[in-house]
Amino acid sequence: MIFIRNRLYDTGVLKEFKPEIHTIGVGNLAVGGSGKTPMVEYLINLLQANEFKLATLSRGYKRKTNGFILANESSTAEDIGDEPLIYQTKYNLQVAVDANRVNGIKKLIELNPKPGIVLLDDVLQHRAIKCGMNIMVSDFARPFFNDHLLPYGRLREQKSGMLRADIIIISKTPDKTTPVELRTVVKDVKPLAHQYVFFSYLKYGDLYSVTDKSQKIIVENELFKYHVMLLTGIANPSTMFTYLKEFANEVYHFPFEDHHEYIPKELEDIQRYYNQLNKPDKIIITTEKDYMRLKNKNVWPIVQKMNLYVLPVEVTFKDKEEEFNQIILKYARTNKFYHSKYS
Repeated sequence: MIFIRNRLYDTGVLKEFKPEIHTIGVGNLAVGGSGKTPMVEYLINLLQANEFKLATLSRGYKRKTNGFILANESSTAEDIGDEPLIYQTKYNLQVAVDANRVNGIKKLIELNPKPGIVLLDDVLQHRAIKCGMNIMVSDFARPFFNDHLLPYGRLREQKSGMLRADIIIISKTPDKTTPVELRTVVKDVKPLAHQYVFFSYLKYGDLYSVTDKSQKIIVENELFKYHVMLLTGIANPSTMFTYLKEFANEVYHFPFEDHHEYIPKELEDIQRYYNQLNKPDKIIITTEKDYMRLKNKNVWPIVQKMNLYVLPVEVTFKDKEEEFNQIILKYARTNKFYHSKYS
């Protein structure tokens, strides 16, 4: 079915909508956990530092609303989804959600003032819209070229979907990966002449308390004395778990499914376990995505009483970061009318 749909778009039977403004799509071929959200945040920081007016457009996975919604200060994860709420909470930009990406783009273009660039999250499979630039993210531990279609693997479509990407980012690259290993991966990717391949990894920041963000714990210097209860509802928590185990005295992991909607009983059980943990220094740690969902009104009163800290994460590059930045900025600064590739 996916092959037939892609073939109809490739042959022009089904038409792709080409927005009149600059669009950068971030996606992957596999289900969950490749690091798309930190990549979108990297782009936000890069483009805002260069004074571009931005908007993000996502479908708002697992939200309890429908249609087009433009986020505001009172938006919750139930309204727009956890990932868009991260963008809304941390950055000064327009954040929109719409399962119909074409409709969402058209609504954003109607805004006054309208954004100069729209970042589309998880859009690689949405052929109805043709982004000016596509970035595909693939996990180093399970790259697309070694994976298989669902249900035998994690791929949502054929590996040939990578041909639609302008930039391919191999994410979560281990620290000790050698240049020879990196070159081998590039050979396995088999990029076309116009495609760029970059290697990134996740960099964690200082822990901050959910009740007082000025209250911080520096992981590499201070976490050694703490016994940690790790609460995660993300697709692939293994990188975070391994990182915390390296620095904490002890780590107990409480994993939930990706985008899990917490209920009071679950948090009460975790708090009860925390109270029974006979350790002098103990904290509970979660992700920024989970934090967005934990702010929902049905559980927030319980969360506020927990000794809960958030571990922020960002993307950085193994090398060639400036080259990546310049590719993005060159596209962002290009007049679409005169640009042969992106017009």
